[in-house]
Amino acid sequence: MTTNAPKPEVLRYTAFSSTPDGGNPAGVVLDAAALDDSDMLAIAADLGYSESAFLTAPPESLAGREGRTYSIRYFSPKAEVPFCGHATVATAVALADRIGPGELLFATPVGTVPVEVAEEEGTVRVTLSSVEPHIEEIADADLAEALAALGWPAADLDPAFPPRIAFAGARHLVLAAATRARLADLAYDFARLEALMHRLELTTVQLVWRESATVFHVRDPFPVGGVVEDPATGAAAAAFGAYARELGLVPEDVVLTLHQGEDLGRPGELTVTLRAGDRRVHVSGTGTRISHGDH
Repeated sequence: MTTNAPKPEVLRYTAFSSTPDGGNPAGVVLDAAALDDSDMLAIAADLGYSESAFLTAPPESLAGREGRTYSIRYFSPKAEVPFCGHATVATAVALADRIGPGELLFATPVGTVPVEVAEEEGTVRVTLSSVEPHIEEIADADLAEALAALGWPAADLDPAFPPRIAFAGARHLVLAAATRARLADLAYDFARLEALMHRLELTTVQLVWRESATVFHVRDPFPVGGVVEDPATGAAAAAFGAYARELGLVPEDVVLTLHQGEDLGRPGELTVTLRAGDRRVHVSGTGTRISHGDH
């Protein structure tokens, strides 16, 4: 960015909560045309949120409504991230504040993500539709290393939820705790888990505990982003929806509720909708502005 160019406005929004002190905060730059990669990384690092999102003009090949179609990129304080659900939700809420609710279309590094923004009684609710998801096995040695880094005995896992790597825009290792107490007790080896995650190209580890047929509590260690734990993780929620469907752990048509951030004091709620005959996973949540941006 040239030194005499005006600095873009950096907005702060939280996703998956209707109050500023809940959910997962993200930086949002609605016009990043003047920024290069190092500028975006520097803004993300300065903010210190798990991710920040940067909008530019859409590719000419993407046919969406003018003024509601964008290219979007995501940066953690350490690196660019291929897809980020909470920053997508935060950006959609920021755009709704500027141009009103309705449909948006984002060209992300992993594919096209349609977003629907609705406003009900002053609360903005965003639904994103994931790219085509898939899941894969994890090697026994890699699983053993993940559990060792977490300090989790294998006996603490829920046998009904086999460990898998799931993708719906980013790769996440899904591990299910047998008890809420196991999920609550998170004190892991940051460097050891980070090394494994880099090797397996994981964005977060999605730790889950099933409260009921459709209600889950989740936590997401995020050392590769330079963050101990992500407070609300939309990409992981989408990956988990794909995982649960693929393994037949939930019905074909179902709405799942994921509670995240309670153990961090930033409670948030993510809604995952699966529809029969529809490969995409739909992740919904509210969002709100945290503070006014810096110029």
